[in-house]
Amino acid sequence: MALAASIDGIEAVERASESGIRFVQLQFTDIIGHVKAVTIPIHQLEGSVRHGTWFDGSSIEGFTRIAESDQYLVPDMSTFAEIPWQKGSGPRGTARVICDVFTPRGEPFVGDPRGVLRSQVERARRLGYIVNTGPELEFFLFRRDEHGKLGPLPHDQAGYFDFSTDLAQEVRQDMVDALEAFGIKVEAAHHEVAAGQHEIDFEYSDALRTADNAITFKFALKAIAQRHGLHATFMPKPIFGINGSGMHTHLSLFSIESQVNAFASTANLYGLSETARAFMAGILAHARGMSAILAPTVNSYKRLTPGYEAPTYLTWGRTNRSALIRVPKVSPGKSTEGTRAEVRCPDPSSNTYLAFAVLIAAGLDGMERGLELGAPVEESLFEIDAARIAEMGIREMPGSLGEALDELERDTVVRDALGEHVYGHFVEAKRAEWNEFRLHVSQWELDRYLEAF
Repeated sequence: MALAASIDGIEAVERASESGIRFVQLQFTDIIGHVKAVTIPIHQLEGSVRHGTWFDGSSIEGFTRIAESDQYLVPDMSTFAEIPWQKGSGPRGTARVICDVFTPRGEPFVGDPRGVLRSQVERARRLGYIVNTGPELEFFLFRRDEHGKLGPLPHDQAGYFDFSTDLAQEVRQDMVDALEAFGIKVEAAHHEVAAGQHEIDFEYSDALRTADNAITFKFALKAIAQRHGLHATFMPKPIFGINGSGMHTHLSLFSIESQVNAFASTANLYGLSETARAFMAGILAHARGMSAILAPTVNSYKRLTPGYEAPTYLTWGRTNRSALIRVPKVSPGKSTEGTRAEVRCPDPSSNTYLAFAVLIAAGLDGMERGLELGAPVEESLFEIDAARIAEMGIREMPGSLGEALDELERDTVVRDALGEHVYGHFVEAKRAEWNEFRLHVSQWELDRYLEAF
């Protein structure tokens, strides 16, 4: 039961009560991107809409210290929807609504990832643009072994768009049904390249809505997979030697004054306006600084390696899938509204709110500074030796989380977009993760060195 944003919040509460909903999950994310929730009875929702619901922020990753823990949630009723696997006809009918986080002084909490994105969206609006985005989240479906232990056991052995060997058609159909029950318009669902890997694409829209949809996407798909006895993982590289999972992100700007796609032009082969070129140049200029946000885990950098359709070089093009930014061809008749840039380095382990925020900030910086976009590279750089790539002056993405964090610390544009609160807590958490990995003695090392030395 998705409700349109135009419906008054109190009217939505009344409709929810009439439909048999008894509980509401007030959802938000921590800095890492994990969904958190406070559950209230439906009769408390009206008060929450009017006055907010208090919670202890000190218990949430990267929020507040114990001494300043009180915060409150304000439901955004445009995101209110019944949870389809907890329907109102039963005794525990449950809905969810995504919330914004506020301090006791009634100010937006600077550590709220949704608020960080909202700030960049509003910055773009002040410049005269609506930011539109479309993430493509890939994921794996895994089975448990005979002992009930979860392992990287693909649900099937199918490949890209395969049909006859794809065992997850029914699962994906249930996932699509669940997403559409949340008001998310699905465009396509298919098997991906690797065994057990899948992709479901949803409608391109404004950045805040698509970020909300991406968070809902992960929350919903994990629940549906569990109901089928499977596990959906958004880990970037769960299996050695095959493609990992990305979150290719399409972006464009819509001019509020002209009511047209500000990225589109007929003046050049790629159909890109000067606005689009400067925006893309900003993303390339800050790609290394953004990497820790867009690819935020140790495992992310095992996906960003040559040969697996994941970008490692800071270039752009149309047919070159080793490039960081691709400019997709648009359908006939959609030459203006469909023009966009596809950034290929983000992965689905990222916090989508923060990922979109830094991408927007980087692009707007490129526009404000009038950065020049270099020439496209259409040849696969995976097939060119390192010396030749160095001669071409092409830079690479960081090779590890540790290197990415160093780059983030040096990039003031990305840091400013995050704000010092989010930046500080994010780096602290990720430095701890990197150091834990760096000090860990793995099974590979034991197999390689224990008897050899």
